[in-house]
Amino acid sequence: MSVFLDSELTEAERKAEDALFTIIPMPLERTVSYGSGTVKGPEAIIEASNELERGSNGVEPCASGISTQEPVACDGPLPEVMERLAQRTEAAVKAGKIPVTLGGEHSLSYGAVSGVARALGKPVGIVQVDAHADLRIAYQGEKHSHASVMNLLVEGGNSLAQFGVRALCQQEMDSRSENKVFFVDAEELVTRGLHAVDLPEDFPENIYISFDVDGLDPSQMPATGTPVPGGLGYYQAIHLVEHALKGRKCVGLDVVELAPDGNAAWDFTAAQITYRLMAAALSSQG
Repeated sequence: MSVFLDSELTEAERKAEDALFTIIPMPLERTVSYGSGTVKGPEAIIEASNELERGSNGVEPCASGISTQEPVACDGPLPEVMERLAQRTEAAVKAGKIPVTLGGEHSLSYGAVSGVARALGKPVGIVQVDAHADLRIAYQGEKHSHASVMNLLVEGGNSLAQFGVRALCQQEMDSRSENKVFFVDAEELVTRGLHAVDLPEDFPENIYISFDVDGLDPSQMPATGTPVPGGLGYYQAIHLVEHALKGRKCVGLDVVELAPDGNAAWDFTAAQITYRLMAAALSSQG
């Protein structure tokens, strides 16, 4: 089995019972609507992680332990697939761990967040970096679509903050208003330059990070199924998430929509994003 950061971990750091972070690979590719390849994303991220250094932004997430699980089976009806992942993330949070789900298409966030919220016994605040709002009621007849995942999650009572969106329809704009979604879209972020964005005061303390790699500009991340021009830079996206966690606690995260194209640079970028987000999650634990 492939192990995240395998080349750097000590025996003590990889013990599942003691590790703070639980890596959950989810090679889901069922509702993609343009480019394909997300099924290979988790393995590519894990393989590239072996070229990472232990340190990230002044801390060593691996020193708190990282265990890697077997991939979640993605066959069968999508509600059953989501429940398999929900059971994994629920168990991780109940054991005092931070689940890190590697995708795979963005629809998986429904299962991941559902399990975390069940474990906590209350909804969470989702911080989403993405080119798309993913707030459609359904897409191509599927409510568990990658384009509908955030709609399902806000319907479930979770709060949502979106950063970097630059592709959405009228239905999604209406949904933002109806569901009190906080957002700062890509055009404002890019044209105004890097600046801190404060979440609303009533946004939940427990934060789940959902990072779609297409939130980055295609010049920095072309290996994704639906690249959209005008996206965020690497540091812009990372700093937005880190600032959002100020005074709050990260209880889970996912990195989704990598579609490897043979260029190792993009796999490494996704792996580094994952590890940097783990560093932010670690720093948020207090």
